[in-house]
Amino acid sequence: MTHEFVKAASESKPIAMLCEGTNIIGADFSTEAEVSQKLDKVVEASESLVLASFRHTDVDRTRTLYEVAKRNKRKLAISLRQAYMLNKLKSDKHLDLPSLNSDNFLIFKREKKSYYKWEQTVLNFPNVVDAQEVKRIQNKVILATGFSDLKELVDMRPESGSSFILSSSEPFNEEMEIEYDKFVNWLDHFGLPMFHIHCSGHIMPTEIRQVISKIKPKRMYPIHTEHPALFSRFVAGVTSVELPAIGKTYEL
Repeated sequence: MTHEFVKAASESKPIAMLCEGTNIIGADFSTEAEVSQKLDKVVEASESLVLASFRHTDVDRTRTLYEVAKRNKRKLAISLRQAYMLNKLKSDKHLDLPSLNSDNFLIFKREKKSYYKWEQTVLNFPNVVDAQEVKRIQNKVILATGFSDLKELVDMRPESGSSFILSSSEPFNEEMEIEYDKFVNWLDHFGLPMFHIHCSGHIMPTEIRQVISKIKPKRMYPIHTEHPALFSRFVAGVTSVELPAIGKTYEL
């Protein structure tokens, strides 16, 4: 998808480009294959339920956890939101996503009074399960969960030997930190160790320079970076960089 974007952007001959620079300092170079290997070790060693928190829009991580579950003779239980998205994206051959009808998928239904219409489109699948069913087959499941799923965690009551995997970035604002601390307290209550296994989805500095050199925008505006001046100097010679200022209007 990145290569397709770079090609299309280059052909459009852009007069301006916005580019994030999150990893311009402290870039952690790792791959999805390394994530998969680490996940394998944790899942293989876990005797009961494995909980995994990751972004529901991260199709790469969904695919990775599905393969990890399959190798370890488990099923990956995903949320209704993840199931709906996966069902919509299955026709895109470039993504190479597993089928929602696979024997290694479960669709986890959180109990509530009513469901949205888009949720109802996946509730009819035969592999839909609730908290009680997950509780019954704990040692055969990797459950995609999050900091907001406290009620389900109480209903499932993870048995001794269960594990929690944080497979996304750590909290980066006050609200997320509050939810994170609350969830950690519940992990402590149930005796669940936490493993942080993740690789950043943000582009590496050297790749940023390569992408910019291929797209060739007339002007570049770095955003989402704590070091805009460093960013500007790093890509110097590739394009003209203008550092955005709060309250200033830019005409293209």
